[in-house]
Amino acid sequence: MKKGSVLVDVAIDQGGCFETSKATTHEDPTYIVDGIIHYCVANMPGGVARTSTFALNNATMPFVLEFADKGYHRALMDNAHLRNGLNVHNAMVTNAAVAQALGYNYVEAVTALHSSELKATA
Repeated sequence: MKKGSVLVDVAIDQGGCFETSKATTHEDPTYIVDGIIHYCVANMPGGVARTSTFALNNATMPFVLEFADKGYHRALMDNAHLRNGLNVHNAMVTNAAVAQALGYNYVEAVTALHSSELKATA
């Protein structure tokens, strides 16, 4: 990057995504490395708490309503986006990265969800 560029690390709460990232605060939000201005404030939404709360509610409410209307099992079966957030179901790890990191077997979410259907009918 060119000197004077600004780097904003929105993933700093999870450890950051740049080699030179380190968490900062709203009180002291920036630092410079190699002429590049870094903004790595942890909990950036905290600076606009009311607005960010409304934004989060607006983004998540459709999923909450889907769970409420369909129940968790049907909602997960019907919606791949919800299924992508499933890490464990019925004692099976359904997230490949989690399974690999912890040394467990990985099972596709649909397979795990079907296994609970089979248990329910047995």
